[in-house]
Amino acid sequence: MIGQNISSIRKQRGYTLSELSERTGISKSYLSNIERNLKQNPSIHVIEKIAEVLNVDLKLLLKITEDTGTNHQLDQEWMDFIADLKQSGIAKERIHELKILIEFMKWHNDKVN
Repeated sequence: MIGQNISSIRKQRGYTLSELSERTGISKSYLSNIERNLKQNPSIHVIEKIAEVLNVDLKLLLKITEDTGTNHQLDQEWMDFIADLKQSGIAKERIHELKILIEFMKWHNDKVN
């Protein structure tokens, strides 16, 4: 999904995979894996770099087809969550701390239930 969007927009902009790699500082093989959906969850930092070089809004790269309704709303919820994190001053480098907290919460819920 994300890979298809990136590939399509990259081609519309007239960039080769090598040019996008050079401009973003992301390896060509990694970009290729993203575009072919072999790497389905690239970091938001990587997606931001790609969006900046392609001169598109981050939401456009993350968009999904309109016929999936609920998923589109969910994606918007995630985008809002990310925006809230940024506004609260949480740096991308600290996201792993949130993952630890979430894992603890899951563990705790499993113990309680």
